[in-house]
Amino acid sequence: MKLKRFLLRYYPPGIILEFEKGGELKTKSIDLLDLSPGTDAEGLIEEIRRTEPLITASRADQVKQLILRLQEKLGQQEDRRFYLFKALQAHILPLTNVAFNKSGSSFITGSYDRTCKIWDTVSGEELHTLEGHRNVVYAIAFNNPYGDKIATGSFDKTCKLWSAETGKCYHTFRGHTAEIVCLAFNPQSSMLATGSMDTTAKLWDVQTGEELATLNGHSAEIIALCFNTAGDQLVTGSFDHTVSLWDIPSARRIHTLIGHRGEISSVQFNWNCSLIVTGSMDKTSKIWDSHSGKCVATLAGHEDEVLDVCFDLTGQLIATASADGTARVYRASSGECAARLEGHEGEISKICFNPQGSRVLTASADKTARLWDVASGVCLQVLEGHTDEIFSSAFNYEGDTIITGSKDNTCRIWR
Repeated sequence: MKLKRFLLRYYPPGIILEFEKGGELKTKSIDLLDLSPGTDAEGLIEEIRRTEPLITASRADQVKQLILRLQEKLGQQEDRRFYLFKALQAHILPLTNVAFNKSGSSFITGSYDRTCKIWDTVSGEELHTLEGHRNVVYAIAFNNPYGDKIATGSFDKTCKLWSAETGKCYHTFRGHTAEIVCLAFNPQSSMLATGSMDTTAKLWDVQTGEELATLNGHSAEIIALCFNTAGDQLVTGSFDHTVSLWDIPSARRIHTLIGHRGEISSVQFNWNCSLIVTGSMDKTSKIWDSHSGKCVATLAGHEDEVLDVCFDLTGQLIATASADGTARVYRASSGECAARLEGHEGEISKICFNPQGSRVLTASADKTARLWDVASGVCLQVLEGHTDEIFSSAFNYEGDTIITGSKDNTCRIWR
């Protein structure tokens, strides 16, 4: 094994090692999820050297410089205010979802008008309209980190794969017998998973367009799904009140996570693949151990349905959004509530952390999105201007641009 070069990953903090083994170029990552500006760099290098043979004595100084750069980035104060940069008359009908590519240079919007559009973030110009679906375009995604492909899932029961550069349609994936409402690329971008109202999830080959497997087992609609960071497991959440964990190579179910007493609304893995968080119409969220399939904590406190849940990038915090108009931040390790985010005047349908994990963004039926300080739970900013419910919102990778998509047919870029 020969180390070729280091790559720095800011969010979540880590160092990627590019090395040669048997004539092949490979990569592995050293995750530094607990790194803070106060971490002792020397001690950390010693720890890394004990477990990572590629980091030899001669490389220690290089690694130290990388750790110091990560610490500098983590220590940067963010008191940025976001201003409306552009309001785009995006579609002729309401928007369903919005998503950035990895660099944040472009983003996509899905709509009830049966199209998905690709936009240039800097100019606000429309780059391509992806036409061909015969019903609502509901689920959309870039194949990040690459960002050269886009997947769209529709109420027309099909999913389409497109070129992000040219807008050309590569494949139409047919096989579901009801609406497709969720989808995700695996991290390697070789596979696409789709979840449908027909109670199944399907795995598709991105290269050939072939169906690889059908994941049967739920007894009601699949509403949410998520690959783990390694790409070897998929979690699905269903209206049958259960969550299933699937092994990707064999397409077999490993665990059924039973405990919620209402429909599942949202599922997500943490970065290191050890935990799964689920949100449910039973007003709770639950944290599950992905290895054992056991529930390790129930996050109670909301007075109405939990509509969205997410981990921060390090996997140490969880945010929940509810129909009760409030959001909460919990510690993943203990399940204790760290902050209550109160101020919206309508249900909150979407929630996400910025890449740094210091801010939470919420999208609400009260026509506003809000930015919150994670540490204090204080609302830092109200993003106003939409004239109807905001269905979707997202940060770019650097956390310095926000997009919001609304029932008012527009999307807004804030920076």
